[in-house]
Amino acid sequence: MGNQEIIEEAATNLWRAVEQRSACAPIRELIGVDNLSLAYAVQKVNIDRRLAAGEQTVGVKVGLTSKVVQEQLGVDQPDFGVLTDRMEVKLGDEVPWNELFQPKAEAEVAFKLAKDLPSEKIDMDTLKDAIEGAAVSIEIVGSRVKDWNIRITDTIADNASASHFVVSDHIVPLAGLDLEGCEMQLHKNGDLVSEGKGSACLGSPLNAALWLVNTWAEIGMPLKEGYWVLAGALGPMVPVEPSDVFEASIDGLGGVKVKFGNEK
Repeated sequence: MGNQEIIEEAATNLWRAVEQRSACAPIRELIGVDNLSLAYAVQKVNIDRRLAAGEQTVGVKVGLTSKVVQEQLGVDQPDFGVLTDRMEVKLGDEVPWNELFQPKAEAEVAFKLAKDLPSEKIDMDTLKDAIEGAAVSIEIVGSRVKDWNIRITDTIADNASASHFVVSDHIVPLAGLDLEGCEMQLHKNGDLVSEGKGSACLGSPLNAALWLVNTWAEIGMPLKEGYWVLAGALGPMVPVEPSDVFEASIDGLGGVKVKFGNEK
């Protein structure tokens, strides 16, 4: 098969996994374990399908920024994915269980963009100037690949294992924030299940955000005003069960809470 046929088959496998509610075999069996360009091409096919079905892009996410999470998944570099309005959980809403695949939760910093970014690489000062502020986010990741049996190309093809996300409505200006030293705590049903610091995210969540926006600029997809940029987990991912309640807090940013539906 040619590359385009491989891309289409891999994308269809992931798409059918969602339609049929049945996880698929690892995508690396089709595209290899280290061909990142093929993996991102697979990702794009299914994002285009979602947009054609009426979803709208509301942001982007960088994943695998924490060494702890990289070790959990057996990968050694960041990746990125696209966030759509269908993935965003409004405050107070439950996450529908029947939309989830092998879900795990992680706490991270989210940045809200106050202006469009240019289509070329930018420096940190330009990025900071474009950010309205930061907020606490709980990202729900999920794998359409059976048993989370993934390597870097599997998760990239699967839109960086994106599923859903919720963001606090308390957006804090960057001035005065200690995003390197801030402490994160994630509670599940009242129990502390994950913790970490901002420095776990490529040294700072802003470093992760800069990597992401410049990577997007390189592929000709600059980010827009109003987009969320989820900067990556500050601690280990935690498995989610039906009816769970998760609460995340980050120093200086406050907290956010999300509840999961049952299995019905």
